[in-house]
Amino acid sequence: MVVTRRRKGVPKIPLDCLGGTSIFVSQCDTFLPEGNMLELQTIVKRQIEIVGIAVHNPLALKVPDIAVEFNCDDLTIKRDMQALRSHGIPVHSTKKRGLCIDGKVDPVLLRELIVQYLGICGTANAVDKATALLVKMKREMALYHIVTLQRCIEQTHTARIDYQKDREVEEKDREIGPLAIFSSEGYWRVLALNEGKVKQYHVNKLLNVRPTSNRFKPVPREQIDDMFRYSFKSWVGADQHHVKIRLSKTWADRLRPRQMMETQVVTEHPDGSVEFEATVNSLDEIASWVVSRGKGVVVVEPDELKRKVMDLAQGALGNY
Repeated sequence: MVVTRRRKGVPKIPLDCLGGTSIFVSQCDTFLPEGNMLELQTIVKRQIEIVGIAVHNPLALKVPDIAVEFNCDDLTIKRDMQALRSHGIPVHSTKKRGLCIDGKVDPVLLRELIVQYLGICGTANAVDKATALLVKMKREMALYHIVTLQRCIEQTHTARIDYQKDREVEEKDREIGPLAIFSSEGYWRVLALNEGKVKQYHVNKLLNVRPTSNRFKPVPREQIDDMFRYSFKSWVGADQHHVKIRLSKTWADRLRPRQMMETQVVTEHPDGSVEFEATVNSLDEIASWVVSRGKGVVVVEPDELKRKVMDLAQGALGNY
């Protein structure tokens, strides 16, 4: 979202409050003479809250009322509204309705606004926990790694990394093409190209990151969005597998309130059980999830997933 006009030669500033999505905000002469990031976040927060008020405004609050709410002048609110309209949010103020939305807002944009707003406001969400863990492990190097990776993403330059694959194995000097930094399952991860394949790496496990001058061809944004759309838990990849899983009534009651995936379809049966269908990009991850649930979670299809579940279960039994 653009706050207002941008000075010539001043680059856009990424606010990575993420969930896989970056929203860019431009510096402006009026509000940010020194580019203060905290003030920038205040502006973004106010603009998103203006949209929230405009969506449902039973008291018919007008521009002067909103200005009082945010402790600013009318002109500031009008500039915010102008900036919002320039990015497809039809926010207006009328005599009868006050601040209102004249039309519909793109669902994709709404989703991005919510992600960014929660990222700015949240103090105990998954993003904050992932960040706290990263800082605890890496201290100042955490910021260096994040900044270096983000700059490589924006410049489409590769990076060379040293990576702690597990406790006893370190990989040295691996060249990757960073695509996106995202938070999943309580960890920051980087999605990257390596040897022609899309892979993900835990930022916590990075031992060193060195930018290079080598360029790489990035994956189109639409393709990256699809990877996240079909991600079940943490794995983000290019594969697509249709899965169908039968959940007993007990498991259905536990999982029914949750929207586990954007693409999921849930069919309820008279006995209280349900069938969960979705397109995923990792059968291994689904297999691990099924085995971890135990009795009452049964794979209907595909057969390859059934085999993976049986192999995992037999492997676990072999420990006893």
